[in-house]
Amino acid sequence: MTGAYAMLYREMDRAQLDAAYNNTAAVPERDAIVADWATRSARVRREYAGQLDLPYGDTARQRLDLFLAADPQAPTLAFIHGGYWQINDLVKESFAFFAEGLLPLGINLSVIEYTLAPAARLDRIVAEVRRSARWLAEHLGEYGADPTRIYVAGHSAGGHLTAMTMPLPEVRSGIAISGIYDLEPIRLNYLNEKLALDTAEAERNSPVRHLPVTAGELVVAYGTRELPELCRQSTEYARRWTEQGLPGHLLPVDGADHFTILDSLARADGALTRALLAMLGR
Repeated sequence: MTGAYAMLYREMDRAQLDAAYNNTAAVPERDAIVADWATRSARVRREYAGQLDLPYGDTARQRLDLFLAADPQAPTLAFIHGGYWQINDLVKESFAFFAEGLLPLGINLSVIEYTLAPAARLDRIVAEVRRSARWLAEHLGEYGADPTRIYVAGHSAGGHLTAMTMPLPEVRSGIAISGIYDLEPIRLNYLNEKLALDTAEAERNSPVRHLPVTAGELVVAYGTRELPELCRQSTEYARRWTEQGLPGHLLPVDGADHFTILDSLARADGALTRALLAMLGR
C-alpha cells in the first residue's frame, strides 16, 4: 500500500500513529490538570525559599531550580519535565508542586529545564540533561546537600531523558514515568515535524536499544489508562532492562492516565512516592 494510508509502524498508518502518541487528545482534562500544576507550583515558589534559575550551562534554558528540605543533607530528586522535547506550555516552573510532598519527607527537589526543539536537536537535549546531573553532583555541596545521593525522575519526554541519564555514575537510581524508549515511531509521526529526527539520531537516542552494562535501580512506571502505545513502550523497556540483569521493575499505576499519574509523585502516599522511598531504603 502506498500514499497517506501506507502502514508505517506496527500495522498503523500515519493517522493512526499520530493518534497513538497524542496524549493531549486522549485526555480531555489535560489543560485543566496542567493549569492546576502551574497554580500549585506558583504557590510553592512563593512560600519556599528555593534557589531558582541556577545555571548549569551557558544558554538561556540550561537552568534548574532547587528546593531544599529542612535538613538539606537529604537526598535530592532531580525531576525532568515532559512535553515531547519541544516548545509548548510545559516548563520547569510548572513542576515545583512536587515540593509539597517531597520536602516534608526530607527529600530535596531539583527541577531541570533544557533547550527544546526545534531550537535544539535531541542529541543536544540529551547532552544538556546529562550535564545537569553532573552539575548537581559538583555543586549540591555548596547548598548543604549531599552530592552523592542524586535520584532522577522524569515524565513523558522526561521519562526518556531519565533513562538516558541512568548510565551516569552521578545518578543513584531513577523513576521513568510514562516515557518513550524507542524513538522510531516518533520519527514517523507528527512529533517529528519539530524534532527532525533522522534514522541514526532516533536509534542512538532510543534507550531500549542501548541498555547500560551497569546502572542503579530503575522503576519504569506508567498509568493503566494511558494510550496502548505508551503502555507498550514502558512494559517492553522494563522487560528488556530486567532481562539485561539490571536492577529495577515495572510499576503500573492503577487508574492513572498520562497526566494524573504525576499525582502519585506529589502525594506522600502515592505509588511513585512509595517507590522513591523504597529506593532510599525507607
